[in-house]
Amino acid sequence: MTVWDDVVGQDRVQAQLAAAARDADTRVTAEARGERPPDASKMTHAWLFTGPPGSGRSTAARAFAAALQCTSPDRALGGEPGCGFCDGCHTALVGTHADVDVIRTDLLSIGVKETRELVRRAQLSPAVGRWQVIILEDADRLTEGAGNVLLKAVEEPASRTVWLLCAPSLEDVLPTIRSRCRHLTLRTPPVAAVADVLIRRDGIEPEVAASAAHATQGHIGRARRLATDERARARRATVLKMPLRVGDIGGCLRAAQELVDAAAEDAKQVADEVDVKETEDLKAALGASAGGRMPRGTAGAMKELEDKQKRRKTRSQRDSLDLALTDLTGFYRDVLALQMGSEIALANNDVRDSLDRIARDSTPERTLRRIEAVFACRQALDRNVAPLLAVEAMAVALRAG
Repeated sequence: MTVWDDVVGQDRVQAQLAAAARDADTRVTAEARGERPPDASKMTHAWLFTGPPGSGRSTAARAFAAALQCTSPDRALGGEPGCGFCDGCHTALVGTHADVDVIRTDLLSIGVKETRELVRRAQLSPAVGRWQVIILEDADRLTEGAGNVLLKAVEEPASRTVWLLCAPSLEDVLPTIRSRCRHLTLRTPPVAAVADVLIRRDGIEPEVAASAAHATQGHIGRARRLATDERARARRATVLKMPLRVGDIGGCLRAAQELVDAAAEDAKQVADEVDVKETEDLKAALGASAGGRMPRGTAGAMKELEDKQKRRKTRSQRDSLDLALTDLTGFYRDVLALQMGSEIALANNDVRDSLDRIARDSTPERTLRRIEAVFACRQALDRNVAPLLAVEAMAVALRAG
């Protein structure tokens, strides 16, 4: 098993990264021997991974980081970096390598303060590995100020520092940053490839894996969750009933409320798993007494944590709603395929009766307007419109067609 095994359906990207890892290994080996490294190299100090959600951007970045840290003795015999078994590969993949920092956020944005800390770390030499690698999984969430802070580090990196930025598209990253990165575009993996990795890596039954891969149309993370989490399957079932429940205004409002409530419950469950431990750890670090009384001067730190947890809860609710809207878009895409007589595979074949009913009772033009209503709801949520208002407006638009 090599580090590339989980980079699903990305043969071209994998080949580019493997070539860069070989050149990086040659450079480090030459410098260690006091030799001059080759002038021509496919390796560079900054990379930008883009692709649709579920394409495996962060997975590809982690695999590349592992290949850069590979210490397999087979390399001296012509072996490829990225064996997957050596200490460098293993610790990089599981997230414990001292010189591989993986940055992700549970909040709506990444600010200047956090980015300055990243830039400071990027100036350090590798502690135990061959490269200092910083993976920024949510580069699209950098504020403008944070992007400007990052720009300087990307322009003038330390000699052994590599930046791996991940974002949905080029437009989500500042032009000044993306112009200084080597760009790799990932595609949505084939459904069969996603099902295969669920079977091979997660031990999921073939029928369940195939169903989850089809339902999510190649989104690896969502397919795994759908195959392993009963709550995710229940939420999807609720969402797919919505097109049949918007026959009148009352049904629209009830369906919208249930959708928002389900997203809020998802966010609460995530918060319950994390917030209590975070709060208790901070209290212990600040020296809380046995009765829970906090020392003087610690109220600011507690308030900062509460604000962070509140922002994270908002992000979790939006992410849950976004998943629901994605499922809804897939439903109407299948309806449109039936109306147009297309032979493409349906993502929601498990609710074929509902698809047939909506397809019979409407027209392709109305289906397209309904898809546009879902997109409009997503845009409204991006503009911080109250979730219930945005979803209610969408539900009424779905009824009107």
